[in-house]
Amino acid sequence: MLDQTPVVRPPFDAELATFLTALEARGPFTVTEEMLPHMRQLDVPEHVLDERLRSRGYHRRNVTVPGHLGDPIDLAIIERIERTGTTAAVYTIHGGGMVFGHHLGNLDGYDGWLLDHDVVLVSVDYRLAPEYPDPYPVEDCYAGLVWVAEHAAELGIDPARIVVAGQSAGGGLAAGTALLARDRKGPELLAQILVSPMLDDRDDSVSTMQIDGVGVADRRMTRFGWDAYLGDRRATADVSVYAAPARATDLSALPKTYIDCGSAEVFRDEDVAFASRLWASGVDAELHVWPGAFHGFTSMVPDAAISRTATAALADWTTRLLGAPSPIAP
Repeated sequence: MLDQTPVVRPPFDAELATFLTALEARGPFTVTEEMLPHMRQLDVPEHVLDERLRSRGYHRRNVTVPGHLGDPIDLAIIERIERTGTTAAVYTIHGGGMVFGHHLGNLDGYDGWLLDHDVVLVSVDYRLAPEYPDPYPVEDCYAGLVWVAEHAAELGIDPARIVVAGQSAGGGLAAGTALLARDRKGPELLAQILVSPMLDDRDDSVSTMQIDGVGVADRRMTRFGWDAYLGDRRATADVSVYAAPARATDLSALPKTYIDCGSAEVFRDEDVAFASRLWASGVDAELHVWPGAFHGFTSMVPDAAISRTATAALADWTTRLLGAPSPIAP
């Protein structure tokens, strides 16, 4: 007999709920393949983005490097103007459900917790599904990381202080990249930062059922991304741990890890389970589950009290990892 128990979910934070009410007033939103070209565009022209960076004391340059199977991919390198010496690098992987997003689209999100550490920020333009399904995205990310480590001297970075970071699908790709680096004896990472990572293709957690037709990045959107990425292999035994890191049973020898998510988001349960397996494997991991938060809340409602608290927690962890922020940063 089928379980008829109604699905309930944790409440949304009051400030965040106001945003969701306004969002829902626009009508239902469903991602389709026809929408992807538009959703992959940068919100502002690149020259406007570069001017914003310059106004804060940073500049950007692009390099083209070998990706999966040697095909060319781009890396954006952002650093303080006239920076000298050797510093840490943060290798960032953008979100977008494996199917949309832009590698220059999240740069403003590093203010207040990362850029003031005077790091070199490297953002990878990995190829997207469904045109480039698994393993292209994660293999592109790993290939770019290898290039960064091999060119550390010319980039002015310390190869022992490379951090991989990602949000949402980018968080899942960051976790997969870290697993590849471990298993292939590639670059030795200092840490990984996984913000609301998309880790599990199986769609069988309580939180996926709770966040269905509500909030941001709900169950249907997540299924669309996994189907595009994995095709008929989704939720079968034929999925690698690098594509869906939640499937990994051995998380030993991974770097220090920061994970956060919202209590009212679709990825909550897989993120909590991943943190638990990291601890069980002896990995230094810090986990935050922000009460009432939906997916992407810190970027969509940055001035909400819970958003400020979450950003401050990440800033504190980053300072403990990298040391006090540079006094000469703008």
